[in-house]
Amino acid sequence: MRRNAARLALTGLITVGVMALAPAAYAGKPSGGSGGKGGGSSASLSLVVLDGGNSTPNWGEHITFNVTQSATDKPYVSVTCSQGGTAVMTGSAGFYASYPWGQTFGLSSSSWTSGAADCTADLHYTSSNGHKVTLATLNFHVDA
Repeated sequence: MRRNAARLALTGLITVGVMALAPAAYAGKPSGGSGGKGGGSSASLSLVVLDGGNSTPNWGEHITFNVTQSATDKPYVSVTCSQGGTAVMTGSAGFYASYPWGQTFGLSSSSWTSGAADCTADLHYTSSNGHKVTLATLNFHVDA
């Protein structure tokens, strides 16, 4: 009888331990979605060149993004551009109606004064537990 009680107690502890760890293991790790590392919903991110003579982004021009997603009411897009592996421009903007600042990114900075760069944009939001959840990622090249 004692052996059975000890076995039941141990089994209960293991079950509780596994159940307690399961949510932590999946926190901030979304489960698929088109165009990126989605949050269980469909998401897409596409580049829009706002000035210049064509749809190819060039140094000094301005860009924004078309965003489609259904995971959150406050999605953000963050952009990082690098030359030779060194980040030369970073920026972030909210892509929702009440976001008070613009959704335009300038393809230049005080450390990016000319030349081509490779950029990455990611569509994301911050979950209720403070984790960044990436919905889609877009890599693009900026010509000189």
